[in-house]
Formats: sequence, structure tokens, C-alpha cells
Amino acid sequence: MDRSFVIAHISDLHLDGSGRLLATIETLSAAIREAMADVADVPDRILLITGDLVEDPTPRALDEALAVIASFRQTGLFTDIQAVAGNHDVKRPSQRAGRHDVYDYLHLPRTSKSVYYRQAGLDLVLLDSNRASLSKLASGNIDENAYHALVADSARLSVELAGSMGSGGRADYAEPAENLVRVLALHHHPLPQATGEGKRFLGAPDEPLMYLAAPATFLEAATSLNVNLVLHGHRHVEGLTRYSILDPRATRSDSGEALWRTIYVLSCPSSTGQAGDDAGFNIVHFGPSSDAGQTAYRFAIARYSRPRNDGAFGTLDSNLPDGVIRLPPGRDFSRDPAVQAMIEIGAYRTLTRDQVAALVRRLLMRRAFYADGEASWASALYVYLVTSHAWADLASKFARSGRKHEVDALAAVTLLLRRLIAQSAAVLGIDDDQLDELRARRLVHRDDLQRELPGMPGTDIDVAAEARQRVQSLRDLNEQVKRLGLDLGLDLDLGGEAPPQTPP
Repeated sequence: MDRSFVIAHISDLHLDGSGRLLATIETLSAAIREAMADVADVPDRILLITGDLVEDPTPRALDEALAVIASFRQTGLFTDIQAVAGNHDVKRPSQRAGRHDVYDYLHLPRTSKSVYYRQAGLDLVLLDSNRASLSKLASGNIDENAYHALVADSARLSVELAGSMGSGGRADYAEPAENLVRVLALHHHPLPQATGEGKRFLGAPDEPLMYLAAPATFLEAATSLNVNLVLHGHRHVEGLTRYSILDPRATRSDSGEALWRTIYVLSCPSSTGQAGDDAGFNIVHFGPSSDAGQTAYRFAIARYSRPRNDGAFGTLDSNLPDGVIRLPPGRDFSRDPAVQAMIEIGAYRTLTRDQVAALVRRLLMRRAFYADGEASWASALYVYLVTSHAWADLASKFARSGRKHEVDALAAVTLLLRRLIAQSAAVLGIDDDQLDELRARRLVHRDDLQRELPGMPGTDIDVAAEARQRVQSLRDLNEQVKRLGLDLGLDLDLGGEAPPQTPP
């Protein structure tokens, strides 16, 4: 299944425990259900609340927040519900000691938390931004000591963000950390919003300090961790901004868009329309999109708004086709078939013979396993490496239920894949130590591999002879695959002519 997820983004409910907003919540829930009708089959559908669930953390308001979250869960719309705390959710210093707040009631992160969705390849980072916000001093004076304290809190926020990831990513990631789609959720906006000036027509002054202290430090940390999208609330206004920062991994040949890393920052209004503002919510759908025969991944963002004193939600961006904003995430998120296969294999306790047959076809019916013109040795090495990792997972799972001759055939394929890896490495001039390092990586990103290693055979290599040896290994591989069982139809003609539309 293609990687895909949906986030229904709501914010700033400001529940007060009186029940006066429950009808508004029902209207909101119905509008979200209608907006998600076309994505109801996406495996990961997440409701995200970016703070200010309550107006004040009284027991009645907190109980109401729990009941509202339970009502969203009972709709069956969502496979998961996540939230972060806002400034209204926190105990005030003047409140008596021991009083509960949303951290206690809803177990929200007081620093940072990473939620990994394996099938979608989504890493949702929940970040508490209350300590790093300037909002507490928005109406007062900031002296030098106060400013440095706030900058320190923002720097700490960046450290917490990095700490939630770890330099090598989490141990349970099914793919390299750089392959993940990272979405960051917090309450406060990272930088001032130009849309905030719209409040001037109400006679209310701008609130220029209601954002993070040292925002550049924060955005730099987010960029270094490959965050693609930031979702927040707080200001009760809609807004969508693109921030681009020069990519430190750019190569000499990169130019134009390739020189930049992009972060989109999406704001959500108060979803219950508090403080006399328009109500709103966002639907963020990440998934594949076909254009001119090419498949690429996009964020499709639909923003919904309900004007004051109007009970109906409508599309905010009605001037756009379908009312949807389609944004490229800044890089190619297409998964190699071996990566996708590993994720699916990990979901099974054991594998049936039909499942094995389907997985084998997907793993091996790629051009690297056929004599399709002149071989690209670097590309073939990448394919053989990631296939061998997936094959090891497949063999381990099938060993529990497969017949002996099938298990033996899987083991023989493993040895032939190692032979293909060793030959490709030798042609490219990769020594044994380098190859051991490559084998030790759970997965290798294709671009990184081609950036690190030579792409062409050495001048002393008899390329024609190596190509003939490679074809013979592929034919041997085909014979071992056939031994898995002729009734499975696994004569893939490996080493022969590539079948139509075979993935690279």
C-alpha cells in the first residue's frame, strides 16, 4: 500500500465545563466527517489538537475536554488522537498547589514526544511550547535578563526537539530517518504571522510577542531534523507560510530549488470560534499524486472556515481548484519496493505461501534483476543491498510455516544475493571494509549511496565479462526462486528480458 496519512487539525477549543460549546463541537465533528469522506480508507487518520483545549484548567473544564475527546474517538473517523498543551491549559502560579491541568488529565508531553506511524512513514513530533513562548510578556517590558531567559528556554526547546529524534533515529524506525515525513505540532507559532494584522480592523492591537523566543534557533533545529510541516494554533487565525533555508547537504551540481530545504507552517483558528473569531479546521492529506505519468508525493491541505454567527463550515480557499492547496514536500518520498515489503513483513507474525509469492515478485521484478541493456552497477548494488535486508526478514518469518525445501530455497537465494552484492562492489572498487560497513546499515538511501561511492567501474575492470557473470548469477537466482514451488508461478525469468513496466 502506498504511504499515506491524514491529519484532521483542530485547535483552541476553550472548553469551560458549562456545556455551552457541545453543540458547536457536534457541528465541528459533522463538518470534519464530511471533509474526510474521500480519505476514509487511508490507514492512518489522526485527530490533532494543538492546544488550549480548555479556557481554564478547572475540574469541570478538564472533564468536558475528556468527554469531547471520547466523542471524537467514538465517531470511528480516527485511528489515533494526539494533542499538545496551550497556554490556557496550564495551571496559573496563583492557583493552589496540586491543582490538575491537561498535562495530568490527558497525559500530554511536558517537553517533547515522537509518535511513529510505521505504515505511513510519518513521525509526528509533539512539542510543548509554553515555556518558550513570549506570550507571558506580551503586554509588559522585557529587560535583558528576561530576554536571555526566554532565549534559553527556546534553545532548550530546540534541544528537546533534537533529543526526541536522536542522531540515528529511533530503534523502531522501519526505514532511514531521512525517509520519514516529519510533522511537528506545537501550540505557539514559530514566527510572527502577517495574518495577525487582520485584527486591526477590530480595533485590537497586534500581538507581536505571541510567538517563540529565538525563533530562528528553533526553525534551524527543525530544519536540521528534516521537519516538513509545522502545525500550530494560538492566534485564532488561519495562515500558511513557507520557510526555506539553504540545504547543508546540497552538492555542487544542485541549483534552484535543490539548494533549499523547505518547511511549511500551517495555523489553525479556534475550531469553536472563540473570542468572536471565525471558526476553522484543517485537513492535511499526504499521499501519492500522478502527474504526466510520474508519481510524486504531495501535501493536500484543505482549510475550512465558519464565519461568525454562521452555523455552516465551508472551504476557505474556494478560489483554488477543489479548494485544496497542493504542496510538494521538498523531496521524493517514494519508497523502494524492498522498504515497503519490509514494513508489510513486519506486520505479520507468519507468512502464507501466497503472501511469500506476492512479496517475492515485488522484490525481484526490478530491472536490476534482468539483463536489460548496460548495467548501472551503483544502482544495482543499492537494489541488491536493500533486497537482501528484506529477504532476510521474509525468510525469518516464512521459516515458521514453510516446508523444508522452500526454506532451503530461501536460504540459497540469500547466498546468491550476497554474491551479487560482492560482485557489484568489486566492479565499483569497493574494498571489504567498505562493503562490511554497507552491509551493516539496515537500509541505505539510494542518493546517499551514489553520493558516497563511485558510480562507474574501474578502468581495469572487464565490464563485458562481469556483465556475463552477473547474468549467470541472476539465472541461478531464478532457479532457486522456482524451487519455492512451481504451483506459485514463481518463474520470473530473472536474468532474461525485463518485463514491461518493471520498476527500476
